[in-house]
Amino acid sequence: MHCCGALFFCLCLLTSQGTTAETTMATEIKGKEVLVWMQRMERQVQGRKFSSPDGQVHHLEQRLLNATFHDNKLNLHTNTIQSLVFKLGCNFTGLSLSSATQEWGPQARAPHAMHFPAELTRDACSTPAQPRELRLICIYFFTTFFFQDENNSSLLNNYVLGAQLDQRRVNNLRELVNISFWHNRSLEGYSLTCVFWKKGASKHRWGAWSPEGCHTEQPSPSQVLCRCNHLTYFAVLMSCWCLSSTSPLWAAASPLWPRCSPSCCTSMPGHVLSCRKQNDSIRRIHVNLHISVLLLNATFLLSAASAVPSGAACMALAALLHYALLSCLTWMAIEGFNLYLLLGRVYNVYIHRYVLKLCAVGWGVPALLVLLLLAVKSSVYGLYVIPISRSQENGTGIQNTSMCWVRSPVVHGVLVMGYGGLTTLFNLVVLAWALGVLRRLRERKKGPGPRACRDTITVLGLTVLLGTTWALAFFSFGVFLLPQLFLFSIFNSLYGFFFFLWFCSQRYRSEAEAKAKMEALSSSQTMR
Repeated sequence: MHCCGALFFCLCLLTSQGTTAETTMATEIKGKEVLVWMQRMERQVQGRKFSSPDGQVHHLEQRLLNATFHDNKLNLHTNTIQSLVFKLGCNFTGLSLSSATQEWGPQARAPHAMHFPAELTRDACSTPAQPRELRLICIYFFTTFFFQDENNSSLLNNYVLGAQLDQRRVNNLRELVNISFWHNRSLEGYSLTCVFWKKGASKHRWGAWSPEGCHTEQPSPSQVLCRCNHLTYFAVLMSCWCLSSTSPLWAAASPLWPRCSPSCCTSMPGHVLSCRKQNDSIRRIHVNLHISVLLLNATFLLSAASAVPSGAACMALAALLHYALLSCLTWMAIEGFNLYLLLGRVYNVYIHRYVLKLCAVGWGVPALLVLLLLAVKSSVYGLYVIPISRSQENGTGIQNTSMCWVRSPVVHGVLVMGYGGLTTLFNLVVLAWALGVLRRLRERKKGPGPRACRDTITVLGLTVLLGTTWALAFFSFGVFLLPQLFLFSIFNSLYGFFFFLWFCSQRYRSEAEAKAKMEALSSSQTMR
């Protein structure tokens, strides 16, 4: 009898151990299933394949809510997604999460934190049938792939931090949920707005960003604190306040953009008329500069006005815009080089096929650079998003504008800012040298009155001719930002028109001098 009892006890023990093992295995499989789903979502991000982002996020939420685990917390992460699940009771006193104390994925470089108040479980626990257990899930996306609205909004750090309590809607909290975002970048000139993802608020996307129910605070220059009265997905929208539709800069700069091309167009016929009596090579150099400016303004307006182009067309337009900019900068440098030859080598300025060689440099070098980029990595060109804020009746909404332009920061730094910086520096040196030469010439023939006005016109004309106003682009920081944007928009939008006015003044001056010589010659013949 004792042997039978012992045998029965051993069988029960083995059965219970097998059941425990099966439960543990089921828990591991459940966790693996959630992780596999997160990895599948991540592969879509890497492959840029849009396949129902709302369905992907919803399925992840359901898997986390139904996951089984023995501890009070489940932590899963991939490179771009972090998932946390917490078991809560009605004795919940609050919860603080921080990237400094949690195990985060490798992409979570910028610190962040969330604090949930004790009021979070109040409504769920105030019912007669109190739940035995509540699930709080936190999902952190370190990519904007699944939350792209119609305006291609820009998010701080590209972070979207979300939370959900079971299948319940948590809103109108008196004790607010605190979400902190830290960053290590300069945001001068940008406005930051705490927003949440409002499902069903867009006709073409599965949601839109809304600031309702959230307050934005900045306790320090490197921290943004969002205080919200509900649970959902949160982010911080970035917008350039200097380009707001209600700001004076936007009101002043926006009307100037359409004038770029017309001003250059009006300068073309005026230039041809004013340069007929000039040296033929000088006239051809000026005409090439005008053509490059006209091409730049036309491609810029076409790129900015296009309704979100994509694919090969946008890539081609971006490459053409880059080529037009490089050509314009190169022809400005050629103008400086030609001015140096005119003033520095007065008695020996003839170069065999001079204009043809200059055209090979002015049009050929930029073409070679752009074609090289297209051959090496064509993806450097494409759709470029510029953050812009627009005021709306129900608050501040964020709307980005898009244009076809250089997308690579390295290419932009080297072949836009670097190339432009070198050509502008060269022309500034030539301008300073030319002004010194003109001053020495004026000292030899001292004359009263009108010469001061003529010298002023000459200096302004040389400044326009050499494109030195483009140097204003390097003062877009600190207290110089706002005046720089005003001056850069005005001067460079009306560059062609100023060019035309200068050549008109030069033609008037040459005709006045010719008329004075004729009168002097006729008077001398009369006296004889």
